[in-house]
Amino acid sequence: MEKIKVLVIFGGKSGEHDVSLISSASIMKAMKKDKYEIVPVGITRDGVWKKYNGSLEVIDPNKWEEETESYSINNLFGYKANKEIDVVFPVLHGPYGEDGTIQGLLEMADIPYVGTGVLASAVAMDKVIAKVMLKSVNIPQAEFAVVFRSEYKKNANKVLDEIEAKFNYPVFVKPANLGSSVGISKAKDRAGLINALDEAGKFDRKIVVEEFIDGREIECAVLGNEEPKASLPAEVVPSHEFYNYQDKYLDGKSELIIPARLDEAMMTKVRELAIDVYKLYDCRGLSRVDFFLERNTNKILVNEVNTMPGFTSISMYPKMWEATGLAYSDLIDQLIDLAIDFYNTK
Repeated sequence: MEKIKVLVIFGGKSGEHDVSLISSASIMKAMKKDKYEIVPVGITRDGVWKKYNGSLEVIDPNKWEEETESYSINNLFGYKANKEIDVVFPVLHGPYGEDGTIQGLLEMADIPYVGTGVLASAVAMDKVIAKVMLKSVNIPQAEFAVVFRSEYKKNANKVLDEIEAKFNYPVFVKPANLGSSVGISKAKDRAGLINALDEAGKFDRKIVVEEFIDGREIECAVLGNEEPKASLPAEVVPSHEFYNYQDKYLDGKSELIIPARLDEAMMTKVRELAIDVYKLYDCRGLSRVDFFLERNTNKILVNEVNTMPGFTSISMYPKMWEATGLAYSDLIDQLIDLAIDFYNTK
């Protein structure tokens, strides 16, 4: 049987460039070599596309560009004629990869690709728009406020006063358009808030401030197109004050409890709510839906949706499916099948 030619795209211009390298190496290592012909293409931090000829086991963030040759994106637009590739797997996190931009390019190229489409990618990436959509259908979430970097620079004291009037400390401060906990801080006082706003402002012109939720961190993986399914939920017990970048990708010291320690009713509620949010955003392929479970009230709150969640060896999305009975390599098979099926039936 002829192998399926899969173009795996990694890297990118976002602050999550290194995360993408780790995820893509893990995916390519697990792909069934008798089933797939892998075409690895990296995007540099400057946005230059390069065909990668190095090891697929580990992609060194400091050296991978030394093992490349030039690659033209015109190859994508000619794929029907030359069949260089059958499907694209964009393993890109954050802006320019998870926000609808690469998805728009692939739509223009008229080529199947893994993951959700332009609109859902853009909505889920923008925490402000995502929260407004949740609010529109009364899905419970943490209270939030939006700060524009330009307004904060013009009148910092006014912005700080407004935040302190709305929330008690501590608060969480996040860039609106980023993932993998990059740029997120927990502010415990005004000095911390100033530092947090400055940090988030390095990554985005739009910043989200959220109330602190004393809750357990619950996650649920969703897989599918028109009839999505939810995995067994998992619980993250951070080794730091919250599940930050170091926890996710460097230390691996957080306790990951799969399945989460929930009673059957709450387990069902989380899975159903994950699918509801997935459908609300019109996701397809895959997404991870993150929740807070309030300790005092046992109320479940939606935190955020990741349309291209981390796929490293310690990432929650594949681990949840593994616990649900779907092995890592079989999960990759399903994602590629879903991409081709959607393309053939749209």
